[in-house]
Amino acid sequence: MIVDEIFALFAALGSGLYGEDVSLERHMLQSAAMARALDAGDVLVAAALLHDVGHFLHPEGAEAALAGRDIAHEALGAAWLSRGFGPEVTAPVALHVAAKRYLCAVEPDYYATLSDASKLSLAAQGGAMDDGEAAAFEKRPGYAAAVLLRRCDDRGKDIGTETAPLEGYRALLTALARA
Repeated sequence: MIVDEIFALFAALGSGLYGEDVSLERHMLQSAAMARALDAGDVLVAAALLHDVGHFLHPEGAEAALAGRDIAHEALGAAWLSRGFGPEVTAPVALHVAAKRYLCAVEPDYYATLSDASKLSLAAQGGAMDDGEAAAFEKRPGYAAAVLLRRCDDRGKDIGTETAPLEGYRALLTALARA
């Protein structure tokens, strides 16, 4: 079952760094906790928890992130997750990088709030969207959920924030997973 595979990936690779001051596991857990604190709903909590799973799946995952190379982790992760979850979970995962590019285009102060690692990856991911790209993004299904996920992602990088353990999400993921 995909939930067991997810837990195995976290166990094997979750402690890895990816350019931030926290491990991937802590970042993903903090992002999920932020979604939960915002009452974003179970689907978005799951998407926030799983949004960076693509870093686990790519052979250069953490190394590419540290070097500022784009590995399209969002597309890789969403495709892999689609084996067990529907688009309500995978679409925000697939769009969370585009949401960063979008927010840089539509909110003048947003770029300054990004971590150094996010600024580095933004350059490799295409930079801020232009007006046409931003307008098109707003028409995509799941765009609002992706923007909310992005905000959780941005706030999930605090070395001092403690979260519930991954195991606390097993029932949620199991309930949302397709048979």
